[in-house]
Amino acid sequence: MKLFEEFESSARSGAPLSDRMRPERIEDFAGQEHLIGEGKFLWSIIKKRELPSLILWGPPGTGKTTLARIIAVVSGADFVEFSAVLSGVKEIRDVVKLAKNNLKLGKRTVLFVDEIHRFNRGQQDAFLHSVEDGTITLIGATTENPSFEVNAPLLSRCKVLVLEALSTDSIKKILKRALNDKERGLGRTPVEIDEPVMDFIAESSQGDARTALNCLETSFVITEPGKDGTRRVTMEAAMEAMQKKNLLYDKSGEEHYNVISAFIKSMRGSDPDAALYWLARMVEAGEDPLFIVRRMVIFASEDIGNADPRALGVAIAVKDAVDFIGMPEGWIPLAQGVTYLSTAPKSNSSYLAYLGAADDVRKLGALSVPQHLRNAPTGLMKKLGYGKGYMYPHSYKDGFVEQEYRPEKVKDRTYYRPTERGYEKEITALMNARKKKPGMER
Repeated sequence: MKLFEEFESSARSGAPLSDRMRPERIEDFAGQEHLIGEGKFLWSIIKKRELPSLILWGPPGTGKTTLARIIAVVSGADFVEFSAVLSGVKEIRDVVKLAKNNLKLGKRTVLFVDEIHRFNRGQQDAFLHSVEDGTITLIGATTENPSFEVNAPLLSRCKVLVLEALSTDSIKKILKRALNDKERGLGRTPVEIDEPVMDFIAESSQGDARTALNCLETSFVITEPGKDGTRRVTMEAAMEAMQKKNLLYDKSGEEHYNVISAFIKSMRGSDPDAALYWLARMVEAGEDPLFIVRRMVIFASEDIGNADPRALGVAIAVKDAVDFIGMPEGWIPLAQGVTYLSTAPKSNSSYLAYLGAADDVRKLGALSVPQHLRNAPTGLMKKLGYGKGYMYPHSYKDGFVEQEYRPEKVKDRTYYRPTERGYEKEITALMNARKKKPGMER
């Protein structure tokens, strides 16, 4: 836990560039125009020096901590910061005690909790009374959906603000400021960096200003000065500094479900390129390939069905192949399966047919099986009429004969309505032909 009194005007030698370059004023903040633009919510509360409790929800490196600090400083409040990873109820009580003393001195207290989603329910409850009575102003930061991760009572006492990943232009603005700032940035040393290199760093940071500044600083450090003292940062240096991009993908969080949803909807929309992109997002982020292929097997039946009966076999084959060869080569059969499923004709007729039948089962209960369809393994059952009148289809021409297979209450229901797409067009023709031909005895 630390008290934040004022931003230092000079660079702190031990702090990373990303920390030194935090904006001190809202006017210097890059991005989040939907929140800090003139007349917008944060712009208004900062100008009015108001202190509402907030939950700042957004990806890493989008300015959650910086905005909390600016709000506290502008309002003249005491800023207390701690991480939910390292702190607990005891620290919360200490902050509440400090806040009560501050109130006696006529000063407000802003408690900033980073990664608030990591607090359990009991720890979150410890805030409630102090937030309710205004002892503290809570500003929580989270990368997870607060609807799932923050207690409903606490959530109802806070305004949720959604921060967006920073645009490439916003990241470049931050980088250029760091290059030119002589007090906190790299401006005291001559640095040359071409626009394509700046573009690479900005785009590779995936909207994360911290990642971009860390890359810039590392590129600067590993670049030797020329004879004139100028450090000329090359693309090679930037690529070395960036290493592999950390993909925003939490296998147990919301983004996991967002990406798999986009993947399925892309296949359903018959867009193989989009489906391959989302597949690559999951594979490169380390998703369990069997999770992906399980969704493909379900998709083959739910969204393709009998429009292409081979689709289910392809999906099962992909599952077996991935299970057999493992990763990293497993992406090869995954890609083949995804392109097949994406381009196959689509039909959810079988899926909807089951839902219709299941709905009748729930509404009508366990209707009796018609006598002629019942099995009669004993003499008594035969005497009771079990199986009487059943017509064996193979005894008729084309292996088909008209007879009723359903209970009386649902005999007029039509659950399966095949489409005119793919193989279902042939199924439709077969069903129509059977309706016209009741069958002839051999």
